[in-house]
Amino acid sequence: MKRLFQIFGGGLGWSLGGPIGALLGVAFGNMVHDLVHGDDVHRGQNTQGGSPSDFHISLLVLAARVIKADGKVQQSELDFVRQQFVGMFGKERANESFKVFKTIVNQPIPLTKVCAQINSFTTHATRLQLIHFLFKLGLADGHLHDQELAEIKRIARYLRINPYDFASIEAMFHKNQDADWAFKVLEVPNTATESEVKKAYRKMAMKFHPDRLVDAGAEAQAAAKESFLNVQKAYEHICKQKGWN
Repeated sequence: MKRLFQIFGGGLGWSLGGPIGALLGVAFGNMVHDLVHGDDVHRGQNTQGGSPSDFHISLLVLAARVIKADGKVQQSELDFVRQQFVGMFGKERANESFKVFKTIVNQPIPLTKVCAQINSFTTHATRLQLIHFLFKLGLADGHLHDQELAEIKRIARYLRINPYDFASIEAMFHKNQDADWAFKVLEVPNTATESEVKKAYRKMAMKFHPDRLVDAGAEAQAAAKESFLNVQKAYEHICKQKGWN
């Protein structure tokens, strides 16, 4: 158990006082009391940009909420979560994180309170990446169920993600189902002019650029690279489709 505290580090400081702390408290058991009153928690975190632990913990809690949305937890979804954690955090840290995740999955999660807490300690760019991850999680079994989509929409609303950004992220996963996916990614109509598309591309590239997540840690930056590449692909797709150089 001590290893879990070392992995999450000082980022636990902000979460232990709120609803996320209550969820983690069950996972950590009686050891939480010792942590709160010990020297491991470093209070006074940067509340503007967040920290790597903020992103990490937010992923654990929100993923647990989505994975239960359709009323059952599929092994494919659990495997996906573990795989993603390994890619983001490394095998050792991922294994410990997954232990916490499986405990959180079995608990009721007060979504509005959890999201309000996440809003207080993360940037908009970080929250966009959380939504991107949740879409990937929902599609882990090959199909995004209506209940899962509704839950991700609900989370996005509570995380103050506007409908246009939500639709942009959703379109990144519909390349084969929606002929206008690229336009939706760039948040422009399919009648947009070349100059309008270029302007939209620059705006969206900046919005999803990994450099905006420096304070959120390497894991968040790595997650942002996929979104950023999807924006580039959308722009290239439109240019090819329209015959623009």
